[in-house]
Parts: sequence; structure tokens; C-alpha cells
Amino acid sequence: MKKNILLFYSLVTLFIVACNKNDIHNTDEEIGISKVTHFPVLTLNGERYITIALGSPFTDPGITAMEGTTAIGHTTTGSVNTNVTGVYSLTYTAVNKDGFPASIERTVAVYSTDAGAADNDLSGTYVRTATGVASTWSKIAPGVYEVFNPGGAAGTNVTVIVFNPTGNSIHIPSQQIADGSEMTSSDEIYTPGIPAKYVWKILNQGYGTALRTFTKQ
Repeated sequence: MKKNILLFYSLVTLFIVACNKNDIHNTDEEIGISKVTHFPVLTLNGERYITIALGSPFTDPGITAMEGTTAIGHTTTGSVNTNVTGVYSLTYTAVNKDGFPASIERTVAVYSTDAGAADNDLSGTYVRTATGVASTWSKIAPGVYEVFNPGGAAGTNVTVIVFNPTGNSIHIPSQQIADGSEMTSSDEIYTPGIPAKYVWKILNQGYGTALRTFTKQ
């Protein structure tokens, strides 16, 4: 009798375990008894920084938004006026089926550069006199530069667009930086030579009002 009872409980246990194992799924949508959330993954089509000559047409290349292996829709915030020089931000946002959002940004620079400035190449590494910290300039279009660490400040990760529209004039057009604040410049003077030098003030809530001096390396 005891053997029969033991056998009965053993069979019941095996049945319960078998049922529980059948209820556990390891798929793209489930792991065990947990549901999988695929957060939106956004990829820019085209370049992060796009340059457009004043008055030229602009077609937004957009993004690719994926939720796992499924393409999903997105919204775009911001616009570009190709008839007005300046730096424009486009923000793309996608939301997955569980309501989790993700965003990615693109910067579009609309520029007008005269023939003399178009021939300039101000690219290079400049070091701020007061701190010894480098600022790096890269030419991306005639009279348009992508500048990393424009303030020559230690421990920052800021990139801006700088215009050289005519002669040796330079300035940071008002634009949104990575932390969402606005940045521009004033009191700019670029002096070509060996070495080239420039000074400017960075106008932003995170910077002081000091005139910053840089020398090309």
C-alpha cells in the first residue's frame, strides 16, 4: 500500500513539473515567464551633421527605427529654413509598443560663404592659453567647421558648428548643444599666421564671460 501511495505522488510530481516546463518559453518575445521588451533602436540615415548652401533644396534623409526585428514609425521635431543661414536641430523620436521612447538628433547648417573664405582651411588643433586644453576644428563645407570643445574646457564633450562666412571672421551661430542649452559666441577675432590665433567669448549658461585665447599647434 505504501509503495502504491509513493508511486502515486511521484507520478503527480512528474506531471506538475512537466506542465510547468511546458509553460516556460524562451523566444524572442518571452524568457521563462517574463515578457521581453525591445527598446527602440534608432539609426540616422546619412550624416549626423549636414551642410546646405543658402537657398539650396534640402531633403531630410530621416532615420531607421527598429523594435527588435520590426521597423516602427517615428516623429520628427524641428525644421530647416534653407533661405536663412543658421544651425538647425532635428530630433527624431520613436516609441515601442510598451510605451518606451528613444530619440536621436541631427544638425543641419545652412551657410553662405564668400569666395575668399571658402578657400580658407582653419582645420587643426588649437590650445587654450589659460588651460592648455585642446579644441579641434574640422572643415566640413566651405566656411563651415565642426569644432570639438569650443571653450577649451577640461572634461567637456561639446561639439558645435562654427561659420567663417567672409575673410577671417568666425562665429558660433546660435545652436542647441548636447545638454539642450543654447550656445553662441561674441567678440571673435581670428588672426592667421604661424601660429594662427583666435579669441572669443562663449555665450552659454555653463561658461563664464572671460575672453578665451587659442593658439594653433
